[in-house]
Amino acid sequence: MYHHIKKLMYTVNVGTPDPRFGNMLLEQFGGANGELAAAMQYSVQGLNCEDPDRKDLLMDIGTEELSHLEVVGTLARMHLKPLRHKNGNAAADDPLIAIAGGGGVSLFNSMGDAWTADYLKITGELDVDLRSNIAAEARAKIVYERLLNHCDDPGSKDALQFLMTREITHMKAFTLALESLGKNPFSIGKIPPTPGLVNQYFDDSTGVGDQGEQNARGPWNQGGDWEIVESPALAQGVENFESSHGKGAEGESRATTRNRKTA
Repeated sequence: MYHHIKKLMYTVNVGTPDPRFGNMLLEQFGGANGELAAAMQYSVQGLNCEDPDRKDLLMDIGTEELSHLEVVGTLARMHLKPLRHKNGNAAADDPLIAIAGGGGVSLFNSMGDAWTADYLKITGELDVDLRSNIAAEARAKIVYERLLNHCDDPGSKDALQFLMTREITHMKAFTLALESLGKNPFSIGKIPPTPGLVNQYFDDSTGVGDQGEQNARGPWNQGGDWEIVESPALAQGVENFESSHGKGAEGESRATTRNRKTA
């Protein structure tokens, strides 16, 4: 059950309204990484969650995101306020907000694209959803950081700093909730990956780039169980490569046949 209290989670003060910055703020109101998307994603995940402890986590943070939506909406509304008045220049700057929206907020991002449920990442697999949520919080943090870099109003910056900080708080909570499941980080779902193939790193980007880029080696492709498969070996196709390297003479014959058909 939701209950609205007529008080913002964080008090918003705007010194000098800036309609253009107000339009930027809509990215966190109705954008892909915004507060409405986060609130809906976590809340729906919570409704689907059969783990009572982590369901509580999802509903807690999903509800807080609705409070953040109210803060962002209020902040954007205060910056967009000049568009409510008869100001030809302001209306020309953003007719979607000034004319269609009457100078108020709506479920659009900063480019005027309508909010969509396609933004939501909901799989019904708790560990997969928690990974999505960690990434969502990281993206939102970066958006708030960029908004701060484009803001000169002290009161607005205070509110944005609060919202940005809470993204890290939520990121921490989701990360610890994922770790507390005690699952192997590469154990996703119930069907195991194909042995051997799962440890093969396909070196598909080769040569030297215009900026001196070269083939890189690191823990993401060498050491441990990793096997680097050079790109020439993939020229015959991944399926043929598996056959010729894992099924002996019969596999080589099948690979040759497939290549001939392809040719």
